[in-house]
Amino acid sequence: MNIKKNYSKKRHQSYASVQTHAVINGLIGVIVIAFISFYFFLTPLNPQSIAFWLTLIIALFVFAALKSLTICSAAAGRMQDQAAGQKTWKDVCGHEGIFFILPFIAIIALLLIALSGSPVFSSHKYAAILNVEDAVFSDDLSESLGTDSIALMDTASARMLGDREIGSLSNVVSQFNVSDDYTQIDYNGKPAKVAALDYAGFFKWIGNKSDGVPGYVTVNPVSMSASYVQCSQPMTYVPSAYFYEDAARYIRFHYPTLLLGNLHFEIDEQGQPYYVMSVYKNTISLFGGQTVTGAITLNPSTGELTHYALSVVPNWVDVVVDGDLLCRQYNWSGTLKNGFMNSLIGKKGCKRVTTYEADEDDENDDVPVSDYGYVSKNGDIWIYTGVTSVNGDRSNIGFLLANERTGEAHYYSIAGADEKSAMAAAEGEVQEKGYQASFPSLINVEGHPTYIMVLKDASGLVKLYAAVNVEQYNIVTTASSQTECLNRYKQLLGIESGSADNNNNQPDNSTSTDNDAPNSVTGSSDISEPTVADAETNLTITDIKYIDINGNTYIYLISENDTLYRAKAASHEDMLLLKKGDNVHIAYSGKDIVTCEKQN
Repeated sequence: MNIKKNYSKKRHQSYASVQTHAVINGLIGVIVIAFISFYFFLTPLNPQSIAFWLTLIIALFVFAALKSLTICSAAAGRMQDQAAGQKTWKDVCGHEGIFFILPFIAIIALLLIALSGSPVFSSHKYAAILNVEDAVFSDDLSESLGTDSIALMDTASARMLGDREIGSLSNVVSQFNVSDDYTQIDYNGKPAKVAALDYAGFFKWIGNKSDGVPGYVTVNPVSMSASYVQCSQPMTYVPSAYFYEDAARYIRFHYPTLLLGNLHFEIDEQGQPYYVMSVYKNTISLFGGQTVTGAITLNPSTGELTHYALSVVPNWVDVVVDGDLLCRQYNWSGTLKNGFMNSLIGKKGCKRVTTYEADEDDENDDVPVSDYGYVSKNGDIWIYTGVTSVNGDRSNIGFLLANERTGEAHYYSIAGADEKSAMAAAEGEVQEKGYQASFPSLINVEGHPTYIMVLKDASGLVKLYAAVNVEQYNIVTTASSQTECLNRYKQLLGIESGSADNNNNQPDNSTSTDNDAPNSVTGSSDISEPTVADAETNLTITDIKYIDINGNTYIYLISENDTLYRAKAASHEDMLLLKKGDNVHIAYSGKDIVTCEKQN
């Protein structure tokens, strides 16, 4: 009898020992998962983060798996230990499956929470996130009297100039690269693009981390020039560093519970470099209605961190609410204000920012992306983008201007061409040269909303400047300098060119003085009709516009490659029967159609 009791006691002690060992193994797995998630993926310890819940679910799976494996391994070879009415190793091993139910319960709960905070049930909350004020364009955006405040440079051009500047510094270029992430800022009242140097790989970091990153690049988008600025104190905490010197990891370790994102480089008015990170909060359920509540600034030289609420962010910080989030918030407002079902069926009053198919440089060519430009206004950087109806035509019904520091948003009701149509109009003026237009800036010329942009050749060099009227995009001027382009544009509008432009010294550079590129002006009251064609082509019509010019209606055909062709309706009445998707054969001179024949 005593032998049986002693055996039973030892067996239960064995159960307890294995259970303890199994729990320890499971907890070790949980700690490993938590460490990987927090250290490498920088997951915030915040229930509003989806990554936090994914980490929790994975940790539950790992805990259940390791605990079950430990117990079931111990049970192997002991299954013959059967005693009537007593708990056996087989029973213990079988009960471990219960722990695998917990992760599935967490997944179901997560899906229900996400659904409760989706636009399906909270459309009006989403629509109210961004407060958009109606404003008057000519009152809100000051007239562009000079050319020293108009930024006409895209990021690709900035990268080219920055790389060229660093390439001339042999001691820098061998160890560092210029970051591809240029930030548009307002520097002492003028637009600029800035980017820090990056370590050129892990081993370059190992060899140079004691000295740090020596400087950064500034690009002047007006004069099309770049300069290298050496820091008074090298930068230690940068995104291209590793381990604890990685800027994002350094900030995460100091603020483990905050939702963070949009890490980018800026400089203050004295040229001191900083990294800025936005602080987010979800306002609808756990995961919906993302807003910005503030920003964290990091001095990369000293490691000093400062957390600001959105209302007290310093004026020198230009990007807190990034353009992508502002566009997303406006789309919520524009499409959901009359309810979720209306955004799917009927779509009454629905509008959104203009979107375009991603180009060849993007990762996914099938995903429409928001595109926007920048305006420097009152010491801040504002994004602007066209607003269009959801039917997807290529015209704007207005513009959105939004402050990237404060999140303030203004809407202007101005019907006209969207940005891509304006770019196509500018390219059409010199289509024989094959120049490509950059994304335009929006300016105010004597109360006329105007797109202004640069035209670049295949190597990315700026060859011409172009101005396109927003409301009548057949009014186009091109010239070899920005000042001359605006002067000609004003003449076309019947406006005397002011002395402000003439006194403004426009820097000359080799990229903007193309003797082979003639200045041109179109859109005047007397548009001559050619009688002899100098080229022919087949095209598919992607859009048709009808524009009245001094009592005459002109038909504008837009081809699949965004090229514009025009014809006077009175001379080509059969073209009034054309529609989108038709295939036509045209003979043309410049961009004026001489003959047009519909093909079956």
